[in-house]
Amino acid sequence: MNWTTQLMLRNPILFWYGSMCFLGGIICIILTQTTSLQVNNINAYIKPMKFFLSVWIFCWTMAWLLYELQQPSIINGYSILVVVVMTIELAIITWQAANGRLSHFNTSNQLYSNLFTIMGIAISILTICTLYIAVQFCLLKNVQIPVGYLWGIRLGMILFVIFAFEGGVMGAKLAHTVGAVDGSQGIPIVNWSKQYGDLRIAHFFGIHALQLLPIIGYYVCTSKNSIILFSLVYTVAVSYTLWQALKGLPLIK
Repeated sequence: MNWTTQLMLRNPILFWYGSMCFLGGIICIILTQTTSLQVNNINAYIKPMKFFLSVWIFCWTMAWLLYELQQPSIINGYSILVVVVMTIELAIITWQAANGRLSHFNTSNQLYSNLFTIMGIAISILTICTLYIAVQFCLLKNVQIPVGYLWGIRLGMILFVIFAFEGGVMGAKLAHTVGAVDGSQGIPIVNWSKQYGDLRIAHFFGIHALQLLPIIGYYVCTSKNSIILFSLVYTVAVSYTLWQALKGLPLIK
């Protein structure tokens, strides 16, 4: 049985939704090559592309990890919530991009402001529920999975929650750039500013601890102490990129 078949059996809801998001990301990649529409000085479909692919990775990650809880009612409820919240997020982001408008930080009229608020509320609810899932993993006892992997899941989810809420700093500022308005020259694809601080960097590396730490815990830091130590070092490194951004300094020039 290959891993994609296992993934589908572990959580068909998140497997198929994630697959659709992957397809959405591919469509957006095609659109970046067939339209010149721009938002913030980059192709309008780059942002939805990144979100579709990020949601795909998130869905497949959670589909795999949630199976270890062995609590079907919690897993199904959370999976349905993921589908609802991410559909709201992706629909707003894609619709605004297709019309050449910002989705995040757009308060230019009441409708767009309300849509931005809805996105913030929806993702906050999902993040709080992800914290609940992390707590359930912390309460697990007598599990039949490697200890480094279990602690990688626990710590990865906790860091995901912390740095997901770091997005609130951007929401409060109505911008992700520190030292200038959004839209300065950026690194290709991710578009992190090459001239000023960019709050998206810590957000990116923080939330992707969800994938990194379980993998490190399974294959490399296989003891409890080693994965905790690795997680602490990783947290310091990511926090440094946040401090750097708040100081208005770019990751690279």
